[in-house]
Amino acid sequence: MEMNVCLFVPVKMKAWASRMLMCDHLHPSDPYSQIVEAQLRETGFYYVSQIGVIKGQSAMINALIERWRLETHTFHFSVGECAVTLEDVAVILGLPTNGLPVTGPTMSSFEALEVECLHQFGIAPSKNDCRGSFIKLTWFRGVRDRIVLNDDVHMQMYVKCHIMLLFGKILFADKSGAGVHWKFLPLLRNFGGIIQFSWGSACLAHLYRSLCRATRVDCKEMDGPLTLLVSWAWIWLPFLAPIPGNLRVFPIANRYKYDFHCTSLSPNSTSSAFWLP
Repeated sequence: MEMNVCLFVPVKMKAWASRMLMCDHLHPSDPYSQIVEAQLRETGFYYVSQIGVIKGQSAMINALIERWRLETHTFHFSVGECAVTLEDVAVILGLPTNGLPVTGPTMSSFEALEVECLHQFGIAPSKNDCRGSFIKLTWFRGVRDRIVLNDDVHMQMYVKCHIMLLFGKILFADKSGAGVHWKFLPLLRNFGGIIQFSWGSACLAHLYRSLCRATRVDCKEMDGPLTLLVSWAWIWLPFLAPIPGNLRVFPIANRYKYDFHCTSLSPNSTSSAFWLP
């Protein structure tokens, strides 16, 4: 019995040690025309649109996944439990966390997709521009860049395309990082009502689901709002963080938007350290 235990434990540890998930979907938001800044603020997506390039940290994300518990939706550390909260979403991404739930029917019909796009943009993607129920981000980018911003209607169309790009790159990114589900489009029909939804809550729920899926042994890649996860870890585990830029910037994710590199410190060297209380 003792021999079996001694042989079994190292094999199990080796299997987990060799499991390294790919976490390469940290994309910056697309640039947008300053002409639509007022309309973008009206929707509540202005601040998340300011997030720049944040370097991915696959090893840190994998370490967090190993400490994630599905039963409690919290990270288990030696000092206790902690989790990403709605307050973290609000200050890191600048998204609204109060309002209506982000919910609705999920239809897979290509005809329904065409009708929705025609209604909102006056043009529909071809089947080559889609992957199942996902519309390629290149299609939204192409539509947005062809819009002439000469009235409120076209400005709103432009902002809707930009929001869908934010969904596909930062908030609800899939593993490909190249498409976005069209189920969000019906929620953008009423431009004035976009800000009434709790987009921050939906983003947090998507992160929780992504973390739970990433704990599966057969999972090889993690999707979801990795910018939120990485920024949260750097804020609450500052000894792992790169040297931040402007500490007073908002949203907080932009503290780390520059290409900082962590410096290996010798026991006798503290000149490159940035101490946080």
